[in-house]
Amino acid sequence: MKKVLIAEDEEVLLNVLKDRFEAEGWEVFIAKNGEEAMAVIKKTPLGLVLLDLLMPKKDGFEVLKEVRGNPELKNLPIVVLSNLGGDEDIKKALTLGANDYYVKTQHPMSEIVEKAKKYANIGGQAPVIMKRSDAPLTGGDEGPASNQGLADYIKESRAAGAEDEEIKKSLLVAGWNQNQIESALK
Repeated sequence: MKKVLIAEDEEVLLNVLKDRFEAEGWEVFIAKNGEEAMAVIKKTPLGLVLLDLLMPKKDGFEVLKEVRGNPELKNLPIVVLSNLGGDEDIKKALTLGANDYYVKTQHPMSEIVEKAKKYANIGGQAPVIMKRSDAPLTGGDEGPASNQGLADYIKESRAAGAEDEEIKKSLLVAGWNQNQIESALK
């Protein structure tokens, strides 16, 4: 059975991802902060890590540094899944050794699970296969791909029991503007 660690402190998203991966036959381990993530990574042979960057106790950047600095773990596929969508954050994570970077609100969870299968099937030699949209998170010309990602994120969050206020807060952190959020929540 393939094993995945989901290191995520947003309860709703954590549960959505956990359910999706379990439905696909994965054994799922969870961590709600960077210290828990490192404990699981060190003791469990994993096929993949989905890593949030903004977590308590130890952030995702620190986890990346620690994993990539350990010769026994250096080939572990790590995909960053974060609300941080700035080019500097993405570049930093990739430079520190992330195999790829996903902005949470720009991709449906089903797409993340599908792409994750490819990482697990080819082990640590995973090429970069998940790309973030080059469209900006804010503004009027983000295009249908990111609007669809926003709609999917809201739909999946609601299905997992999230209240609209929780969803709105998460989207504001991700850089969506108030008008886009209000329109999408209708």
